[in-house]
Amino acid sequence: MKHIEHSDLNIAEIGRWVDVSAVRTDVTHDEVDLLLAIVKAYHCICASPMPYMTEYVIRQLEHTPDTVVTGVVGFPSGADTVSMKVHTAREMLQLGCRELDMVINVGALKSGDTQRVLHDIQSVVAAAEDIPVKAILEIAYLTDDEIRQGSELVVTAGAAFVKTGTGWGPRPTTVETIQLIRSTIGNAAQIKAAGGIRDLQTLLDMRAAGCDRFGIGVRSALTILEDAYLRAGLTVPEVNTVSAQDSVHDRY
Repeated sequence: MKHIEHSDLNIAEIGRWVDVSAVRTDVTHDEVDLLLAIVKAYHCICASPMPYMTEYVIRQLEHTPDTVVTGVVGFPSGADTVSMKVHTAREMLQLGCRELDMVINVGALKSGDTQRVLHDIQSVVAAAEDIPVKAILEIAYLTDDEIRQGSELVVTAGAAFVKTGTGWGPRPTTVETIQLIRSTIGNAAQIKAAGGIRDLQTLLDMRAAGCDRFGIGVRSALTILEDAYLRAGLTVPEVNTVSAQDSVHDRY
């Protein structure tokens, strides 16, 4: 894989590729406030909190129209019933979310129950109406064949994105993962990578492989965005991190 140098990067666009998230089990309010500070400073396209913090994040971003808020559905296992997922999706939309990230039924996929997987995704897509749905495969638990099959089901169900993972799994997304999904679906859907994106070069290599969006936890996102600005010779925005709890396991 040829690495992309910073001269190939339109730095004005990098924030438009990044969904900053705070979706670990132990995320604190301070980390959510850090998420808000990052997306505002770097004009990131999306903020992804856990459901109980979603209304708060939407309120805090009401005057930041270039950043949408994602509602998460079925985190982290994807094993909720269809009706539970649909209810969550509708609640997130009622709160004001303008995108949804849903975990597919991973166990059903691995069991070969493709009709259940398809119905699961289609039901959330239908509930979302014209709101983009990012369907999460959770690739850490899948074989390459299952990744291909899952990607095809996501496209058939009408989701806008094939998303690689929640970031909770034991195996990170790689450039090879992106290449596999892109070769499977062509241009039928966008791809969002999440899990294992720790530095700017990884992001750029995945972008070159066909990835459209990146789900990155608050600490890694700040590091990557700062690096991008420094490498481009731009002034790094000030982000207040004093009140945010240090995290040594930023897994998303």
